[in-house]
Amino acid sequence: MIQRLQTVFLALAAIMMGLLFSNPMDFVSIDKPLPVGNSESMLADGVFNTQDHVILLVLVVLGILIPAITIFLFKNRPLQMKLSRLAIALVSLALVLTIILFYMDYQGIPVGTEITIDYGYLMPVLAIIFLALALRFIKKDEKLVRSADRLR
Repeated sequence: MIQRLQTVFLALAAIMMGLLFSNPMDFVSIDKPLPVGNSESMLADGVFNTQDHVILLVLVVLGILIPAITIFLFKNRPLQMKLSRLAIALVSLALVLTIILFYMDYQGIPVGTEITIDYGYLMPVLAIIFLALALRFIKKDEKLVRSADRLR
């Protein structure tokens, strides 16, 4: 299980998504918090991160759990491939949702406020890359097993 390369990629994908919960991993930050009247804004505290929206939080948690669970399904490669595809879709959806939510919240930012894109945007992209690599190696394993079954 651990010696397979797709296990490493699945673990790295789960770690990348888990890093979104660490403190400096915000998606976007602004140089000054918004005025008190904008407390419903996701940027009210000056940062936009995974904890700012419930749906985004759920997608990130699923982006952690699905690759972690997929690691232990090494005897069922077709299910592993399906779960890897699902994880790619969920992480991609989380990334798109982040962009949409920030754009919707962007209108409330005062003119002249400096916006900084932080490392948080990189983590889902890396997770998608690792999940795609894991999927590639799972397919390669399945192809190898099927060719070995033909030889018997």
